[in-house]
Amino acid sequence: MALTADDIIKFLFAILLPPIGVFLETGCDYHLAICILLTILGYIPGIIYAIFVIVEK
Repeated sequence: MALTADDIIKFLFAILLPPIGVFLETGCDYHLAICILLTILGYIPGIIYAIFVIVEK
């Protein structure tokens, strides 16, 4: 999938607050719950998952 200008903002949020980046990409679904859990367990896994979701969707 081609990246757009909106994805830049999503990537910034994914680095600063990973659940917000996922929320902007997918809305309120299971991806958001997984990202919140990973961010609580460790900040880096939350960032990795958020970037993965943004790139894959």
